[in-house]
Amino acid sequence: MKKLLLPIALTLAACTQDTPKDVLPAETETSSVETTDTIETDINSGKLGGTYHNAGKATPIVIMVPGSGPTDKDGNNGGFVSNPLKFLAQDLGKAGISSVRVDKHGMFSSAASGNAEAITVESYAEDYRSWAATVTKMSGQSCAYLLGHSEGGLMVTAAAIGQSNICGVILVASSGRPFDDLLRDQLTSNPANAPILDQAIGAIDKLENGEQVSTDGMHPALKGLFKESIQPYLKSLFAVDPAEMLSQLSIPKLVIQGSHDIQVKVEDAKRLSEIGGAQLVILDGISHVLKPAPAEHMLNLKTYNSPDTPIDPGVSQAIIEFVKK
Repeated sequence: MKKLLLPIALTLAACTQDTPKDVLPAETETSSVETTDTIETDINSGKLGGTYHNAGKATPIVIMVPGSGPTDKDGNNGGFVSNPLKFLAQDLGKAGISSVRVDKHGMFSSAASGNAEAITVESYAEDYRSWAATVTKMSGQSCAYLLGHSEGGLMVTAAAIGQSNICGVILVASSGRPFDDLLRDQLTSNPANAPILDQAIGAIDKLENGEQVSTDGMHPALKGLFKESIQPYLKSLFAVDPAEMLSQLSIPKLVIQGSHDIQVKVEDAKRLSEIGGAQLVILDGISHVLKPAPAEHMLNLKTYNSPDTPIDPGVSQAIIEFVKK
């Protein structure tokens, strides 16, 4: 029997798991790990936590924002450990580019910042504006780059609007459609969802119209996706068009997309590029977690749990060229 909602389980818009209680934010820049080329340091922006990958004095700096759900600063979600953002930080560091990988509001090292479910697109944007102010002051740079993976692409786009301390934005494996359209597509593309499809689409329609959705009597597979506490967040997601929002930015913009991404389509990247006015890089045979992968669904999913496999070098090279340009 096929498992219901397998694609959705990897792309939930909001936190549908309890925030870890045993992870506290770093108090100061005291926990350092020296690597071959750089030093990693735990840092904070207010009550938000992250890891600073220091490539040296006066180097450009990139703030990395992870994707949806309970995804940590390294790009890992629950039992899926692939470390795409950690590998990316290492690659950029070797090229002389510093970075800060951030934990999302209310999660992991940002646990003290508040309720992980009481968020909206704009509240996330405020968090990343705070990070931009923090890292530019810390590094002495006049501006920082914002990089968003998956759903994080929308958040960094929102954060950059009207800001003078953002050098550019980098969207990696990010949807180019409103989230309600993406959710409908993911639900309908999985034949195993047929028994719950009417219920799911009905809930999306109501949220899109600003209505509250009752989960009483809802199929158990849908209760986490549409639970009442995250409905304000879903409404805020449904209300924005990522490509239209990207078009509001006059700073440099880069969109990177893998051709074997089973969550976000190449057409999404093309829409972001065409409407948003961004440079587009499409990498052949790359999965959603930025690693070489076959197109076949189950084999592709194996890259989601490959903690020791590096990301494809084409991802890092495209970002290095964009930043250094």
